[in-house]
Amino acid sequence: MNRDDYILFSGAAPGAEAEFGACAERHGIEEVNFTFDGHTEARRRGIRVLNHEELQAGDVSLAYVSRLMHRRYTDSPTLRKILQTLWYQVNSGQEIYVIGVVQDDLTVRGGTGWGAEFAKLCNKPLFVFDQDRNGWFRWSGEDWEKSDVPRITHPHFTGTGTRQIHDNGRQAIEDLFEKNFG
Repeated sequence: MNRDDYILFSGAAPGAEAEFGACAERHGIEEVNFTFDGHTEARRRGIRVLNHEELQAGDVSLAYVSRLMHRRYTDSPTLRKILQTLWYQVNSGQEIYVIGVVQDDLTVRGGTGWGAEFAKLCNKPLFVFDQDRNGWFRWSGEDWEKSDVPRITHPHFTGTGTRQIHDNGRQAIEDLFEKNFG
């Protein structure tokens, strides 16, 4: 596949999303970053500001998300918009790559976890680089399986993750892009 066919879908937030975007730019990959008015972006390349109606299309019941994720989400307007933009990121990509931490209950820690759970619900290939375990894991449909650096097989892919990215998370993103576009 031609490099020009690839698009990274992300959110341009500080941390993992900014790292995904910076790697995409260095490797000549187009990026689309979903955001909303008032959100803090670490990148401006490929910004796509979602309007009120578009955000509503990605709305989800916080009670449902809380039950699914085994944690409580507060009903703040900002959190709701973040979850709505994650809906766009996951919905747009055919494969999902996340930087974070897989917890004992098989969910991913933090708000990023909703993106991973939504990818599971959509039955999309899902890979998480677990910063605590220092390795890539692939969702099998039932459990997380250890993985090598993934091969991106779809031209539309999503990169998201924690704002608290560590050096090994940055390196994991670089390794992903080098393996696939280097």
